[in-house]
Amino acid sequence: MSEETNSGPRTLIDEAVQSTTALGPMMGLAQEDFVGAIGVLLRETASDPARTMRHTQAFSEDVIKIMTGKSDLAPNPKDKRFMDPAWHFNPFMKASAQYYLAIQKGMKSWVEELELDDIEKDRANFISTIIIDALAPTNTLAGNPTAQKRMIDSGGLSLVKGLKNAYNDMVYNDGMVSQVDKKPFKLGENVATSKGNVVYRNEMMELIQYAPTTDEVYAIPQLTIPPQINKMYINDLSPEKSVVKWQVDNGIQTFVISWLNPQKEHGHWGMAEYIASCREALDAICEITGSDKVNVSGGCSGGQTLAMLLSKLAAEEDERVNAVTLMVCVLHPKQNDLEAGSLMSKNSLQLAKQRAAKQDVIPGNSLARGFAWLRPNDLIWNYVINNYLMGDDPPAFDVLFWNADATNLSASLMGDFLTIFETLAFVNHGELNMVDHDVDISKIKNDMFILGGVTDHITPWRACYRSTQLFGSKNIEFILSQSGHMQAILNPPTNPKAKYFKLKGNTPDKQKKPPADVDKWLSGTEEVKGSWWPYWMEWLQLRAGDKIPAAASLGSKKHPPMESAPGLYVLD
Repeated sequence: MSEETNSGPRTLIDEAVQSTTALGPMMGLAQEDFVGAIGVLLRETASDPARTMRHTQAFSEDVIKIMTGKSDLAPNPKDKRFMDPAWHFNPFMKASAQYYLAIQKGMKSWVEELELDDIEKDRANFISTIIIDALAPTNTLAGNPTAQKRMIDSGGLSLVKGLKNAYNDMVYNDGMVSQVDKKPFKLGENVATSKGNVVYRNEMMELIQYAPTTDEVYAIPQLTIPPQINKMYINDLSPEKSVVKWQVDNGIQTFVISWLNPQKEHGHWGMAEYIASCREALDAICEITGSDKVNVSGGCSGGQTLAMLLSKLAAEEDERVNAVTLMVCVLHPKQNDLEAGSLMSKNSLQLAKQRAAKQDVIPGNSLARGFAWLRPNDLIWNYVINNYLMGDDPPAFDVLFWNADATNLSASLMGDFLTIFETLAFVNHGELNMVDHDVDISKIKNDMFILGGVTDHITPWRACYRSTQLFGSKNIEFILSQSGHMQAILNPPTNPKAKYFKLKGNTPDKQKKPPADVDKWLSGTEEVKGSWWPYWMEWLQLRAGDKIPAAASLGSKKHPPMESAPGLYVLD
């Protein structure tokens, strides 16, 4: 494989889009959890000197074999870090790789033998993996033959460019290695280009109505509630993968909320305030369209917000919400869902809540930084090699541009999300009082369309599937899309590799009840070639009422159109 393939933009894009940031249980991690996990390793090292000596001796034997050329240690053929031919044919490089692999092997063997319970062992494995990944020789110029070749071939210019990239990150990117080249993208010009207008605004959000592209539209409109930690234009990145364009082109009256990026003075915004804004959006949509029903979708933390909204409406017997779509959203989290889940503890959740209470907002860049260090190979070291050692620019890709455009999170909302996670509010029906009601999503009867992603590391699909058992709905469709977190959603019909899984026999107008056992569901599925978007659209249209003539203009007399989409708040 060529050096361009090993470290080029396509590889970085493929890996990074699987790890786009989203608000999840990892926000409850505290640095004490990392320190505690390291403390476990140190404690076990001291508790049994004989065991430590035995593993040290085994490592020494591996080193001797390496020095005498008798070692058979070799990298995994799929490990892209060691695909340069120099790792196999240059004796010094080969020895360097084998030395690293000996450390990796020794650490894994040692952790396996530690007398720890399952959670502590998972913590030890997680922390040791982060440490070992940081020690990889490929992370340095001296230990990366591909970067050395690039330096020689370029006459040293790659090193100069790499140093410039590192300087720019130190000065302009808060010391974090850049994951995307932002320069080619401009909102409203080549990102978020669908036509529309802001038709309602309060201090927390703008409501955007998108212009119809068909002569007739379905009577029941569609509202999207986006996550509070990222900008809303993930729904309208580019024409070929715009959920907004797909909706309006199929006759759906489309509305999307755009949250204001909260600043210091907005730290008191909690779940109650966000739900109130969602209800104001429903009021405006019903007035503008004349419909007494609204279909609603939400993803990630926007899906959790949607679940809370539905619970509140059910408690008040407000039946304006019709069909519901939940995308890559976990309502029933478990500790082992995430790779970092073993680090979470009751103590860390309490610490996170206490810290949130003392702050006004949690900066978006600090959340992104913490997340990056939970997946350092994908989100840090790949870019160190590409940007600094190879002297390449990070890839210019719209999903990564959106991912880097993180927003702050109000401290009150952070605390509410932590409380929801800690109490399993959506599972333990009626036990938590929030937004002035006892949270109980079992009272929700709406038709549901729930989406998970096969390789989603943020909201694992099996965790998303548990939501099928939480609602009181009779008709629930669970669709498993290929790819990772946001790519599972942004999987349009133009994607030649698209495919999804659904329960055999299910059609958009009729669904069998999803079984409680996720493996039983999986064994009863069929693979469907192509995007899940057409299937969802047919499902949605069947629940969107009759067709009516499209309005000649956006908004209404009470809610006249204001700024063009994507609005003003998205620019903050």
